[in-house]
Amino acid sequence: MTTETQDGTTAPAAVVVPTASEIEAPLEALLLLADEPTTELALAEALGAPEAVVVEALESLARFYDETGRGFELRRVGGGWRYWTRVEHADVIAAHVVGGQTGRLSQAALETLAVIAYQQPVSRGRVAAIRGVNVDGVIKTLVARGLVEEAGHDAETGAAVFATTQAFLEKMGLGSLDDLPPLAPHLPDVADLEAELSALAAPVPAPQDEPAPPAGPQAQPQADPDADAQAGRTPTGQDEEVGA
Repeated sequence: MTTETQDGTTAPAAVVVPTASEIEAPLEALLLLADEPTTELALAEALGAPEAVVVEALESLARFYDETGRGFELRRVGGGWRYWTRVEHADVIAAHVVGGQTGRLSQAALETLAVIAYQQPVSRGRVAAIRGVNVDGVIKTLVARGLVEEAGHDAETGAAVFATTQAFLEKMGLGSLDDLPPLAPHLPDVADLEAELSALAAPVPAPQDEPAPPAGPQAQPQADPDADAQAGRTPTGQDEEVGA
């Protein structure tokens, strides 16, 4: 765009840069329509404003929602910005939206997802070894949900390895994998672990010799009728033959 000067020549028109407060309302409108996190660059292009001004406006909106105690908040997650309901209203939302639905992940799926999130990229066999069960079906479910995807192959074994997706970060409300909570607080205390290992390593006492059973009455030898007859003896318990 150009403007005409007093001497009849043209000169570039001055570019009007909007302020952060001027773009807050249109920013809200764009974010309300977004079904996934939107980057600062995409918002800046949509509004025709410098990216730095957009970031300033986003941060200002986020502070405003926090200070006024709104039921939602503006978070930067998954590389972009998106509205989220506040965690203190989770029970109300769960009862209204999640209650009765059968689409929630099973305990097995949640455990498998946790292993992949903290060990990624990780092979199916490694996940199975950690959990102690076959995980083929569970991983298929996680892939179908868009939470896990193949991320190449293991250099040594050639097996496919899996990693979490951008959708996982969005669902968990994380900006990156660096925001995953540390595992240390959930691990057993070192002293307790050493005590448990010591108990497992303790030698098992040898079983004591059982006392010999008491001697019972000696069995009487059975009489041999043929031997008795040859020796001229009458078998025990039988009558002697009487000659005529």
